[in-house]
This record gives sequence, structure tokens and C-alpha cells, in this order.
Amino acid sequence: MESWRYREQFEIEDRHWWFRSRRAVVRSLLSRAGVPPSPRILDAGCGTGANLREYERLGEVTGVDPFPEAIELCRERGLDNVVQARAEKLPFEPGSFELLFATDVIEHLDDDIVALRELRRVAAGGARLVLTVPAYGWLWSDHDVSVHHRRRYTVERLRQSVRAGGWEPAVDTYFFTTALPAVALVRTLKRTRSNGDARSDLSLPPAPVNRLLELPTLAEAKAIERGARLPAGVSVGMVCVAG
Repeated sequence: MESWRYREQFEIEDRHWWFRSRRAVVRSLLSRAGVPPSPRILDAGCGTGANLREYERLGEVTGVDPFPEAIELCRERGLDNVVQARAEKLPFEPGSFELLFATDVIEHLDDDIVALRELRRVAAGGARLVLTVPAYGWLWSDHDVSVHHRRRYTVERLRQSVRAGGWEPAVDTYFFTTALPAVALVRTLKRTRSNGDARSDLSLPPAPVNRLLELPTLAEAKAIERGARLPAGVSVGMVCVAG
């Protein structure tokens, strides 16, 4: 991303309904992942560090991000356990981590399988990897261009990628299901009116609207925690196991 987008994300991700909802879904996936107590944790593509704060409650956590702007903002949060590195070339020994995260990361990479193989290299036997990615190529819009996505996924495409990377899918589901009709309509309309000026969708709405937008996905997260597999959505979530 452009450097100014990191500052934008840093300023809104603790409050914005999308980031808050995604964290709720990740927690629900974790509840089904069979995570060992006090795992060694890697957050690959940690961004500005809001998720690192969340994962610190689980065990010893390390974050990596390729961009110095992200590392600087993590340190502004008081996080020192961050390293500048790419997911495709991690500076860790094999078997270093029992729990790994890559939330909305691999869709940015030229070769997602290279990164998944590298995550597998630094994972201990039986380690868990939690992934989230954007769903459906037909939802492609100026937002994807703005944040430098390379692709969007279906569940099946993500399964194929993780297996090629040495992982076995254990839990998968779509999410942001309730948002799908509105997102599909808005993005279709934007495509028909696009003037080539790529813009992100992640502006912070007024507080009452922000809370209203968050509530449906919180309900989805509770359903996923209880074992539901949602059939469609704007994003895909998956827990994988190192073979």
C-alpha cells in the first residue's frame, strides 16, 4: 500500500466496523482451531499492529511486515516484537511457531503459494494457520486496485492454494455474508461509472452507522463459533493444519 494508507489504517482500525468484525470472525475460527496453550505466534503481514494486540493474549507473538511505515506504526503502539520482512522470505528457523496468522495478506502477493510454503517452513508440526482473504473475482472493483490486490478467492481456490503450500484445510467459511448483496450492488454500480480513479472503500462512517454495520457480522461470528459454515460472503476465512 502507499505509505499514507498505513497512517489511515492506524487511525481507524480499532474503531472501523470492518476491522472489528474481521477480528470477531478470527476469534470464532480460533475457537474451532484446537490451538495449544501459550503458543508461539506469528502474524505475517501485521500491518499497523492492532491484531498483534489481540494475539498477545494467547501467547508469545511476533509480527512481520515488509513495509517500514507499518513497523514504525507498530512501534508507535508500543510494540517492539515486530520485524521488517516479506512473507515469502521469513527470517526464522524451521518449526518456530505453533500458531500463524495471515489475515488479508496473501491476495496482495504475486505468488501466494510461495508465501504459504514459507509459512509452512517456519511452522511446527501440527501448527495452525488462520487465513482471511477477499472473496469472488466478480466483486473486483476500484477498491482492489487501490489496495493492490492481485486476486480474490473462492473457498475452493483457497483450498487448492493452501494444499499446494503444504497445509491441510480444517475449517473454512465465507463471512460478511449479510453485506454481500449491498457490496455486490455498490461495486457493480461503481464499475459502470468508474473514471479510473481507484479508491478504497474503508472510510470511517458515523458512529451509529458504524455500530449498525458491525452487528450482523458479530452474529455471523457467533454462528461460525457454533460450527456454521456460511455459504457465501465478501470474504473467506480458513484454519489450516501443518501436515
